[in-house]
Amino acid sequence: MRIGVPKEIKNHEYRVGLTPDSVREIVAHGHDVFVETLAGSGIGADDAAYEAVGAKILASAKDVFDAATMIVKVKEPQAVERAMLRPDHILFTYLHLAPDAAQTADLVRSGATCIAYETVLGADGSLPLLAPMSQVAGRLSVIAGAKALEKEHGGSGTLIGGVPGVAPAKVVVIGGGVVGSHAITMALGLGADVTVFDRNVSVLADLSQTYGPALKTIYSTRAALEQHVLAADLVVGAVLVAGAAAPKLVSADMVKRMTAGSVLVDVAIDQGGCFETSRPTTHSDPTYIVDDVVHYCVANMPGAVPKTSTAALNNATLPFALALADKGPKQALLDDPLFLPGLNVHAGKVTCNAVAEALGYDYVDPVTALTDTASQAA
Repeated sequence: MRIGVPKEIKNHEYRVGLTPDSVREIVAHGHDVFVETLAGSGIGADDAAYEAVGAKILASAKDVFDAATMIVKVKEPQAVERAMLRPDHILFTYLHLAPDAAQTADLVRSGATCIAYETVLGADGSLPLLAPMSQVAGRLSVIAGAKALEKEHGGSGTLIGGVPGVAPAKVVVIGGGVVGSHAITMALGLGADVTVFDRNVSVLADLSQTYGPALKTIYSTRAALEQHVLAADLVVGAVLVAGAAAPKLVSADMVKRMTAGSVLVDVAIDQGGCFETSRPTTHSDPTYIVDDVVHYCVANMPGAVPKTSTAALNNATLPFALALADKGPKQALLDDPLFLPGLNVHAGKVTCNAVAEALGYDYVDPVTALTDTASQAA
């Protein structure tokens, strides 16, 4: 198969779809890899590093899209990239379609086979291709929140860990999954007063056993969440419904009643955000203020640490990329019932139920879409 790796073009996105080590593995399987010039510059991998493992360097994204059958990216394709998709293309990347009607419409129109990292399942019901970036984002959320708490950034001027004789910041983490647990690790490590909310008692029990009495675990009800959010210095939104839009757990009214200079970090912003006042921001302009509350809603947080993020992501995605290349998308997806949910759009049909419900499309079962000979891409 001919595999293409374009340079990421989202604001301050420095990750890359494939590392040179991953390219070496793919080439060893007999496939051709085309990499846009400077695609790996953000992780310190120059064109020569890719050429040394068998990739061919091309001058532009259009050249890559024209040459390749499978496109491997990190972030969702931007409008100019979506315009280059063909019906025979396989797109393998993060998509986050539920809150993104424009992207979904373009992918449906393209006729391409679009597979989302974030809806591939693990045997235990986890999201193995989302987990590495969730780990990074969870840790970064506390670092970003601590910075936003500084007075010059609009915060209250509170040091997250306090000092002897001065109380630390109160940190509330909403959601005890991968993002939440890594946010907790960082916040406790910095000496914060940390409380986590979740609606799964087993998750709370596991977190309590892991972190001990330093962590307060509370079952999430509207009343309890409101009480603690209003008293918090930093709130990390770490909720996720696979493939679907995030629920709005902190209302605009709650934000209005929060302490001036407190901070909201919305890690769920890729899925629409879990705070009613959230809107996507970028690394170049990461925060804004609503009712004296600082909002950090960067939609590609792991892009700030691309060397770590790309390596972690490739560790998870490479086996699936190889399966797609070795078997073709139809066989690779049908052979693996855990990979199959990754198919979000195929031949003009929406094959992820959460996306179809969120955006008003007819849902087509992925097996049906893949086996319908009339729908097969050329």
